[in-house]
Amino acid sequence: MERKIIKTGDGSVTIYLREWDEQYHSKHGAIQEALHVFIKMGLDYWVGLNKGKDLAILEIGFGTGLNAFISFLEAKKLQLKINYTGVEAYPVAKAEIKELNYAEMLSAENQIDSFQKMHQIPWNSLVDISENFQLEKQQKRFEEIKDKDEYDLVFFDAFGARVQPELWTEDIFNKMFAAMKANAVLVTYAAKGSVRRAMQTAGFIVERLPGPPGKREMLRALKK
Repeated sequence: MERKIIKTGDGSVTIYLREWDEQYHSKHGAIQEALHVFIKMGLDYWVGLNKGKDLAILEIGFGTGLNAFISFLEAKKLQLKINYTGVEAYPVAKAEIKELNYAEMLSAENQIDSFQKMHQIPWNSLVDISENFQLEKQQKRFEEIKDKDEYDLVFFDAFGARVQPELWTEDIFNKMFAAMKANAVLVTYAAKGSVRRAMQTAGFIVERLPGPPGKREMLRALKK
């Protein structure tokens, strides 16, 4: 499948898959989307409800490492300890990683080594990226997730249902529900009615929220 690095609306880049006409992040702004969906509506929301607590994050679709890198920066800023698990079936190529400009666009050039370390560490091993951020990248399909009651927050960042509908089913959200602790939170850029209903059938309490630039709505789900 042909892959191309493209610039998004906020100046940050993403990877475009021509065959699917799909990109890893919003064309309106990769960083803007990550900050709004996964940090503001996800991490900040969870921290507001659980002040002073450390947390475990599961990311569905590690991809370019953007969400993990921003979470790493937030952990440092907020003095949180984060254990971060990123699941990815098809890792990004080394040549593509070199073209990702996230450290520059986030004014975090002094942390470029940490971003590169995230991509260089071995798969399926828990590694300290810093004193308050641990990362384990798991190379497997989302259908293979079998964790139980392990995560406080889930970043559901799979490719869209238009191109991979099998990743947005009740079966997948049953796995997410099982993997999450009580009162854990799941956030995703998606807002389709079918996705919301699949989450609700799995047991989540789901709310629609304002979406990032270029998208009217997104979803946040709570495991009560």
